Amino acid sequence: EVQLVESGGGLVQAGGSLRLSCAASGFTFDDYAIGWFRQAPGKEREAVSCISSNGATTFYADSVKGRFTISNDNAKNTVYLQMNSLEPADTGVYYCALDEDCIATMWGGYASWGQGTPVTVSS
Repeated sequence: EVQLVESGGGLVQAGGSLRLSCAASGFTFDDYAIGWFRQAPGKEREAVSCISSNGATTFYADSVKGRFTISNDNAKNTVYLQMNSLEPADTGVYYCALDEDCIATMWGGYASWGQGTPVTVSS
C-alpha cells in the first residue's frame, strides 16, 4: 500500500553535509508522520528524527541535535533530513518510516518502511 523511497545518501567527508529525501506514495490520508532511522553494521537500528505531517511535532535523537534538521513538503509528500557537520559515527543505512504519528512511527513497530539509502562519512 504505502511506498517510501529514500534518496540522497552517499559518501561525504567528516564535516560535510547531505540532504536525504523520503518520498511517500500510495496513501490519501492527510495526517501522518514520517521518521528517520539509521543502522550501522552489527548495531541496533537507531531512531534519528521524526516530523508530523502538520509540522507540529518534531523529534531528534540527542546524538544529532543541532546538526540535523527535519522538514516536510506536503505538496510533494516528501520529508527531508538535512544533515550538517557529519561525523564518522553518522555512517549507516538511513531508512524512513511512516505511521499515524511520531510515537507510532518511531516506537510502535508497525510503520511502513522504505528500502534505505546508505550514508558513509569518512574521516
